[in-house]
Amino acid sequence: MPENDILLRDLGADGILRLTLNDSARRNALSEAILTALGDAFAAAGDDTAVRVIVLAANGPAFCAGHDLKEMTAGRTGDDRGRAYFTRIMAQCAGVMQAIVACPKPVIAEVTGIATAAGCQLVASCDLAIAADSAKFSTPGVHIGLFCSTPMVALSRNVAAKHAMEMLLTGDMIPATRAAEIGLVNHAVAPADLQDTVLQMARKIASKSTMTLATGKRAFYAQAEMPLAQAYDYASGVMVDNMLAHDAEEGIGAFVEKRSPQWKDR
Repeated sequence: MPENDILLRDLGADGILRLTLNDSARRNALSEAILTALGDAFAAAGDDTAVRVIVLAANGPAFCAGHDLKEMTAGRTGDDRGRAYFTRIMAQCAGVMQAIVACPKPVIAEVTGIATAAGCQLVASCDLAIAADSAKFSTPGVHIGLFCSTPMVALSRNVAAKHAMEMLLTGDMIPATRAAEIGLVNHAVAPADLQDTVLQMARKIASKSTMTLATGKRAFYAQAEMPLAQAYDYASGVMVDNMLAHDAEEGIGAFVEKRSPQWKDR
């Protein structure tokens, strides 16, 4: 399969960019090629003013089965037994996950099938996630002697500690309904309703000012890592700057005047 076909890109007139993992033969595993394609796609989407919201979907029975273990096993060459290769691939994967968080556009995961290990990490790294109720999630590294340490980073920032540890220590597969209960996904819906549910959410978000969304997304992740007082100081500064932006003035004016706002995304 040509590398440009493993990640499909479709930008609608409504500003919703659909990125679709398209390597179903390998269960959309995070090969070097897919990681490179994802990194490039999120960087480009972040800079593209036509893109307002990103939906990350997948073709085939698996959303993403995690790292490509065959590819990683092939990396066990040389005197270092693969240390340099493993270091590079983990850094590349971590870079993609951080690129999703850093992307100024909201990212919604549309999950069908299974999302395991780094695939579960991929879901957890997105801002929102909506899953078919037939989807399943796990961090199964313990079954093969490889603790899911990097998926743990995103997982533990989405669900409570004991729920995260249960997934990490047992490696058990959990259904989408349970994933929704613990906060790994926002909603679990009937498979037939999945795309429409995601599209409704994406369109609702795309109707907002992109400046406001980018400001809020950046601030949300920044303040989450701060002590309480520092978080309030930081968020207060963000609010002041936001109040001085055109779209805030327009939005408040539109609310007072009982009309629809006209965003300029600045």
